Amino acid sequence: MSERVVLAYSGGLDTSVAIPYLAEQTGAEVIAVAVDVGQGGEDLDAIRRRALDCGAVESEVVDARDEFAAGYCLPAVRANALYMDRYPLVSALSRPLIVTHLVAAARRHGGTIVSHGCTGKGNDQVRFEVGLGALAPDLKVIAPARDFAWTRDKAIAFAEEKGLPIDVSARSPYSIDQNLWGRAVETGFLEDIWNAPVEDLYAYTDDPGQERDADEVVITFDAGVPVAIDGETVTPYEAIRELNRRAGAQGVGRLDMVEDRLVGIKSREVYEAPGAIALITAHQELEAVTVERDLARYKRGVDQRWAELVYDGLWFSPLKQALDAFIDDAQRHVCGEVRLTLHGGRAVVTGRRSETSLYDFGLATYDTGDTFDQSLAKGFVQLWGLPSRIAAERAARVGGV
Repeated sequence: MSERVVLAYSGGLDTSVAIPYLAEQTGAEVIAVAVDVGQGGEDLDAIRRRALDCGAVESEVVDARDEFAAGYCLPAVRANALYMDRYPLVSALSRPLIVTHLVAAARRHGGTIVSHGCTGKGNDQVRFEVGLGALAPDLKVIAPARDFAWTRDKAIAFAEEKGLPIDVSARSPYSIDQNLWGRAVETGFLEDIWNAPVEDLYAYTDDPGQERDADEVVITFDAGVPVAIDGETVTPYEAIRELNRRAGAQGVGRLDMVEDRLVGIKSREVYEAPGAIALITAHQELEAVTVERDLARYKRGVDQRWAELVYDGLWFSPLKQALDAFIDDAQRHVCGEVRLTLHGGRAVVTGRRSETSLYDFGLATYDTGDTFDQSLAKGFVQLWGLPSRIAAERAARVGGV
């Protein structure tokens, strides 16, 4: 029996051409695996058939939408995961899930090689291969676009030579990756970072400048997990889809940023993530109500590190797993409701309530009913500032600070 290559298959030009090309270069049979993480667009059964028509000996389509929502997007909500305080990890979250299904397919079909369509300039090659190394270090990896200096011109010529059943005449001016959590757009005229995005590159969000009525939504959380919208129970997948629809209709979740790629270059990216931004905004506010001050302060650093690890392809790392355990414990009391107004491209918190709230009206109010003993404050202030005062007295005595 010949070797078998398990290919992460999208149905596009590059991965379709990779099927006969890998067969020629390696002498191996190719198994195409497409993973549905809510990317929408083309019919996945058509993608499965195209892989077979291009020469794959087996072709699988995995419906991983619920798995992606519950196992990958929700941890990102609980970690308030925003890389560089802005990017909600649209592509980065899907890669470890795809890796798990590539490994599973390799085990089922006797695969010894895994292949992907990433280039040598991007983050995704790292996410795929570091994940594969963590889950299945025995598998070899081939990346045609990187390892064989594969260009789009070569891919088109090869497709025409082989008569592959794919359309290579029309080309989007952008490189697009999308899933349930959001949509990433790059290349083309966006590579000049002075050029403003144009409206036709957006698909998940409507123009935030359009006149429309605001939309008010109430999100219910249990231990940091969204469990209801406007009182209606939802699954994680349903919650994200509904907020993509409603927040997207208000233009929420558009981002235009220059980010620091793992490989050391800066890259201009335009993102749409309406559901992600709405959920993280609401979750952060509920944490402000229910998480004790020092725990909240420490968790902000954990959240940032968690996002960096996921962005850098270290989903399966020991540190990421340890941070997951910390975050899980910190979410025990993050229960309650947050009201958002969605309008003009913004998700604005207008109300919050929780049975596990640490907010005490009697302590907070300045009106009748105040239970705060202000007589204690003077001594507290003196003791709190004592180290600084002692240091200042020394500076006055010996000079310096």
